[in-house]
Amino acid sequence: MADLRITRRRALLLAAGLIAGPALPVQAAMPGPRRLDLRHAHTGERFSGPYRDAFGPIASALADLQVFLRDHHSGVSGPVSVATLDIVHEVLAAVGQERATVLSAFRTPETNKKLADRLYGVVEKSQHLHGRAIDITLSAKLAQAAEAARGLKAGGVGWYPNSYFLHLDSGPVRNWTLGGKGLKRGFDPQAILSGAKLSRPLTVKERLELHKALAKKQFRERK
Repeated sequence: MADLRITRRRALLLAAGLIAGPALPVQAAMPGPRRLDLRHAHTGERFSGPYRDAFGPIASALADLQVFLRDHHSGVSGPVSVATLDIVHEVLAAVGQERATVLSAFRTPETNKKLADRLYGVVEKSQHLHGRAIDITLSAKLAQAAEAARGLKAGGVGWYPNSYFLHLDSGPVRNWTLGGKGLKRGFDPQAILSGAKLSRPLTVKERLELHKALAKKQFRERK
């Protein structure tokens, strides 16, 4: 009876567009009650609470996460990958961290293309397009978090030590590191928006500056 309730709930969530990706086996989709404490670096918003109960993903929590993890450039919400949320949860638990700061989650094709045209390390066929990827930073133990994520072998793990953030996704298992040696000073977000492309990853501070500049540019273009 419990398995049937879980299956029905997942079917309803898929039909509502709240979760991303194909349905997983019940055993893989039911790790029990889980919660997350997330802050969004660009919007200042926060999600704190359970996203699963004993019967699987919680619809109201995923609806909140759709908004929280939206493309903050365009304001468009996409699907939420519970598998990716589970990865974030597992990684935080592994390194004893209670909260993560989200730098990027769902992206529209338009936003992803603009970032891919300008940023080193952003790919055209990104898992961000499907709501399966989250870029996070932590207040401590981020390097250990990268190792813990790779140990899970649950998806893609991108480690950006100089930029100090971690890419996590529930796509194919793969790992990469972009160290960003020899960073140049005098970062100019307007130059990048005008077509200049960086040959190294941005720091978290630079990413925030560029995302703010891009959001302002897109807002002006819509007026």
